[in-house]
Amino acid sequence: MLTLHAINKSYQLPAGQQFVLRDVALSVAKGEFVSIMGPSGSGKSSLLAVLALLDRDWRGEYHFEGVALHTEKESRRKDFARARIGLVFQQYHLLDDLSVAENIELPLDYLGIPRTERRQRAADLLARFDLAAKASLMPRQLSGGQQQMVAVARAVAARPSLLLADEPTGALHSSQGEMIMSLLDELNRAGTTIIQVTHNPDYAARAGRVLQMRDGRLEAD
Repeated sequence: MLTLHAINKSYQLPAGQQFVLRDVALSVAKGEFVSIMGPSGSGKSSLLAVLALLDRDWRGEYHFEGVALHTEKESRRKDFARARIGLVFQQYHLLDDLSVAENIELPLDYLGIPRTERRQRAADLLARFDLAAKASLMPRQLSGGQQQMVAVARAVAARPSLLLADEPTGALHSSQGEMIMSLLDELNRAGTTIIQVTHNPDYAARAGRVLQMRDGRLEAD
């Protein structure tokens, strides 16, 4: 599905050039579940930002589903990401002034999907995640685990090829974290490719591959 080759990212500091990603190479097949671990500051979130096309200040090659994204203009990368990549963050990033259902529908609106289909997709996801009764509630009326489940539902509403999860259980207690991991397992079994960043070795082990990052380098299996 995707291949990274010689990905580098650095900042120019008074003391010299500071690298956060060094010659990163990664290949992920369609349907894989990959975990990336490493200490704070090792480059995990920086790598995820490159994969999500949130960061444009990097060098190297990024091929995704046959598209050489490193050669594309920024506007094309953004359109590509909206259509193919879903994101789940440690902090839920739900919009407080929108209902649960409206939060899930929002990315579909950006894609120009008709209102009737947006509502149907949101309703289907809420039912799938056992949140149908929460559709009209506001995010602040939900528990942390429920808010994260809504965030996952929003991330997969556009039916992305790739789901990226940055510490998706980091702000949750153990039972809520297990609920989110079970949901990721289910999505992966249904065919969604997943790359997650986590500090939890038990959750990392749920993936088919566990990779380590140290000092901006991604180590082999």
